[in-house]
Amino acid sequence: MQLRLSKTPELLAPVGGKEQLLAAVNFGADAVYLATNKFGMRAKAQNFKLEEIPEIVEFAHNNNVKVYVTVNILMHDDDIQELPDYFKSLVDAGVDAFIIGDMGAVAVAKKIAPNVAIHISTQASVANSEACKVWEQIGASRIVLAREMSLEQIKALDTNLDLEAFVHGAMCMSVSGRCLISSYLTGRSANKGACTQPCRWGYSLLEEKRPRQQFDIGEDNFGTYIMNSKDMNMLMHLDKVCDAGISSIKIEGRNKKALYVATVVNAYRHVLDGENPKKWVGELDKVSHRPYSTGFYFGEAEQSPDYDGYEQECVHVGDVLDDGKILCRNHFEEGETLEALIPGGDVCEVKVTGLSYNNKPVEVANRAKEIYEIDTKLKKGSLLRSKTFLRTSRTVC
Repeated sequence: MQLRLSKTPELLAPVGGKEQLLAAVNFGADAVYLATNKFGMRAKAQNFKLEEIPEIVEFAHNNNVKVYVTVNILMHDDDIQELPDYFKSLVDAGVDAFIIGDMGAVAVAKKIAPNVAIHISTQASVANSEACKVWEQIGASRIVLAREMSLEQIKALDTNLDLEAFVHGAMCMSVSGRCLISSYLTGRSANKGACTQPCRWGYSLLEEKRPRQQFDIGEDNFGTYIMNSKDMNMLMHLDKVCDAGISSIKIEGRNKKALYVATVVNAYRHVLDGENPKKWVGELDKVSHRPYSTGFYFGEAEQSPDYDGYEQECVHVGDVLDDGKILCRNHFEEGETLEALIPGGDVCEVKVTGLSYNNKPVEVANRAKEIYEIDTKLKKGSLLRSKTFLRTSRTVC
């Protein structure tokens, strides 16, 4: 049965590059968030050059999709000094909002770009009504809530601001992602967007002494993964999310590839539009993910001590271009049955027949980024995937 939503929230998708942008737009995002090669918390994502942003915004706006730019790293004085020119460029590009976590950066944004909306990043760890009031007084229009809040705590907030919250994707073992472990162990700061994810590493315990507390720990040959957080998945609970007053639901994943963005956005879009979540929840197992949980929304978040990696049920093998041509991403064969993820439609099975390359029949498509053809003509923007289970993890025995 379908969920009864009190109000349909904005569906906000992560965009790490142009392919992800196209996937987000094609599969139903209302807004996207992205970064240039400066000031964003995902420095390892493909990201965009500043001079590309006007084109990106124009494309998104032509498809009725808003664009929010993340400017949410830990700011030092040399960063603040660069912000006026940076914000001016983003204003000229026509972006809809800045996602900011630093009060000084907000002050600069209000001076340089008073008409651009300010969304307070989850990095600010806003978790109470008084903090909301302070941010509202200095010009914010939206709070991206701290990930450590329950739905009951969110519902109890006394604020006039729009509320945005993560509903899907990777979680962090540190408070709203503000972690010092990466910087301490590797010199690469998570708060500057360069996290090496040491919470996912295997650790070996030589000795542990804790007064009045016993801490049992299991290890395999590689160590233990006690800090490794489960991924979030709230697809089955979107009615409760809406009832809590959240007006924008956010998918994590600016380091993720296009198939991930398309698959997850597509599932949430169909459920938000009134379809039975049970029909779509299986889609979220098709893409790369850690074991799922519901984060802090219904209690304490869960760790995944048995895994240090990901699993997925499908592999991206092709993109449908004009005239049904297929841009090859991974190996597929004549006679193979693939799944087609179709913008605005259902997922369907497609049997590969008439496979050809340069107008010559072939048995295998294995030239990445080359164009092939098949007999079945599919909607432009559809993505093809093979049912191939992959696991990149070790398990504790």
